[in-house]
Amino acid sequence: MAEMFLRRLSRWQAEGQREAVADLYTETSGAETGGGASGVRADFLRRFEHDVQQTDFDMVVAHVAGNLVGCLYGYRADRGGEWWEAFRHVLSPAVVEQTSSGRVFLLSEVMVAPAERGSDVAYRLRTLLLTRHTPDVVVAVIRPDDDQGREVLQSWDWTKLGEFAPRQEGWLRPPSPLP
Repeated sequence: MAEMFLRRLSRWQAEGQREAVADLYTETSGAETGGGASGVRADFLRRFEHDVQQTDFDMVVAHVAGNLVGCLYGYRADRGGEWWEAFRHVLSPAVVEQTSSGRVFLLSEVMVAPAERGSDVAYRLRTLLLTRHTPDVVVAVIRPDDDQGREVLQSWDWTKLGEFAPRQEGWLRPPSPLP
């Protein structure tokens, strides 16, 4: 098996990798085999363009034999943002208090190439990304039909907070000194 290389990307580097990241997203979403690949890719690129401009955007990638095989990114979430409306009614008072300090990191995307699943790529990406966010409240929002995303978050011992409209599930990283 080839060696895996992990690295953190700056906002500028992330923007420069947008096409490769979009290719990986299309591959990991299963849209590559369906007729809607171009729509899925365009929707992803719109979200990525938005996310990369957010405060404290942070992204890590994994390469094997020069190929992008994994990507994980997120950003510091504004407490008044869209995610907050979904989360504020289900967070514990202690977590709500933490969010008032502005230390909330929203994990936006987790992608691992199908050929690399089960080889701890997501775990290693998460560990690298979240080392900068150890004191933060870290949340993730996924689609209810995202079985792979749910499986990853469950394997990391994250807590499902509930389902929200429109078609979203909220997850919370357990409090821990480790990512």
